[in-house]
Amino acid sequence: MAKRDEYTAKMKLQLDELNAKMDLLEAKAKEARAEAREKYKAEMAKLRHQSTLAHAKLLEFTAAGEDSWEKMVAEMDKVREAFVHSFRYFKSQVK
Repeated sequence: MAKRDEYTAKMKLQLDELNAKMDLLEAKAKEARAEAREKYKAEMAKLRHQSTLAHAKLLEFTAAGEDSWEKMVAEMDKVREAFVHSFRYFKSQVK
């Protein structure tokens, strides 16, 4: 049980940190030129969607029974990695 709790806490912390960083990037993107701002807005919407999916997967993971949560670790890691990748891409685009 401790391993599961540790993993869940770690995943929640990572997702919360990414969301906080997204807020900072969103503020920076709002300062961009008008044409770039629209692109950033669309990318931010995609990023927020991935954040929602990651948090939904975390809730599903948290609710999983003792016998099935370990099977969900790979899924959770995959969702988190996709979110992180998208975040890094967006961050590289905001100048």
